[in-house]
Amino acid sequence: MPQLDPEKQRGFAVEVVGKLRAAGFEAFWAGGCVRDQILGRIPKDYDVATAARPDEIRALFGTRRTLAIGAAFGVITVLGPKIPAGQIEVATFRQDSAYSDGRHPDAVEFSTPEADAQRRDFTINGLFYDPIEDRVIDFVGGQDDLARGIVRAIGEPRARFVEDKLRLLRAVRFAATFDFTLDPATREAVEEMAGQITVVSVERIAGEMRLMLVNHRRATAVDLLRDVGLLDVILPELSTANQPEVLTATGRPGEAAWVATLEVLDALADGSFPLTLAALLHAFVDAAASLSVCRRWKLSNRDTQRTGWLVEHQHALLGARHAAWPKLQRILISEGIDELLLLHEAIAQAAEKPTSDVEHCRELLKMPRDQLDPPPLLSGDDLIAHGVPRGKLYQSLLEAVRDAQLEKKITTKQQALALVDQLRAAKREDDSTPG
Repeated sequence: MPQLDPEKQRGFAVEVVGKLRAAGFEAFWAGGCVRDQILGRIPKDYDVATAARPDEIRALFGTRRTLAIGAAFGVITVLGPKIPAGQIEVATFRQDSAYSDGRHPDAVEFSTPEADAQRRDFTINGLFYDPIEDRVIDFVGGQDDLARGIVRAIGEPRARFVEDKLRLLRAVRFAATFDFTLDPATREAVEEMAGQITVVSVERIAGEMRLMLVNHRRATAVDLLRDVGLLDVILPELSTANQPEVLTATGRPGEAAWVATLEVLDALADGSFPLTLAALLHAFVDAAASLSVCRRWKLSNRDTQRTGWLVEHQHALLGARHAAWPKLQRILISEGIDELLLLHEAIAQAAEKPTSDVEHCRELLKMPRDQLDPPPLLSGDDLIAHGVPRGKLYQSLLEAVRDAQLEKKITTKQQALALVDQLRAAKREDDSTPG
């Protein structure tokens, strides 16, 4: 996906508001982009709220530059002039009716900026900004909460969470990401309603978990999830963290394993979703259980396989300096080796142990590729041509030949075939020896 240019994004967002205003419609930036700007962060995207109706927005910007995917909820997507400028969702000021599905309003009624602000989730996300006159419009006390570092639901917290229960997770994510605290009434509602998160689709839950885990404050986020009761619901595999006497997959009591897990998450300076998810799961589940989590959340095949592989091989590099080369080499040439090294390093650092095994592996990875992973001397086709019948013996013969090649005991195809003959002869002799 092409990289967006923050300056062009911002310029386009100003242009959209300016065009709406020139046509006689009230229009402001809305939501997260306003919050981020006040916090001194560069917004990742921009949303615009306006008095213009969906048909008026499309008429103003043209049908070729707009998408009406969210028109039923008053939202039109306006496409930027060039890819680096991205696109902007322009939404008509509205107020919502009941949320029967716990996600979307049953109906919307176009309204005023103040009513639009009141329907949003948290005060820090309920702000508007006028980029033409450089002023913040605050109907919900969001500026004060940003200054005080508080995540507070707009209005009655339970009402906001009933509308969309994903907000239970979002409250935790915002608090952790911005190093804020949850307003007491908002936190109480989250704790009371934590069990209801199950009505949210697994894809949306996974999306929130992804945002939390790839953020550098991931340890704070998952610890808060646990404290408010959400973690036990979305990841029951980790529930032994609340049972100090129960031994986990690491052999540690639950509480000790949890503390160690937080330290590992903190030790990861950066990391992909599969890596950070593996770091969260590694002390509590085996590879099979980690795959089960990924499938339950309907993650991509790549993310699922990588997470399971990392959990399975979390100890594979221990003692690497003294490991047999064929065994170590197979790990080093794996696609996920860079992330495995980061996981090993974080586990070692959290335990205040040396990272010499990781450093040794990184040195080995500097070898030329033809030395690190030389082309195999034999293939299955070579075995067939040599007269080896198809069967279970194939894999063991190929592995034995590969081991000998990596150990530099053999260097040619002829030597490899000779080894195959020796191994087959030894197998026949073993099979013919009376038990």
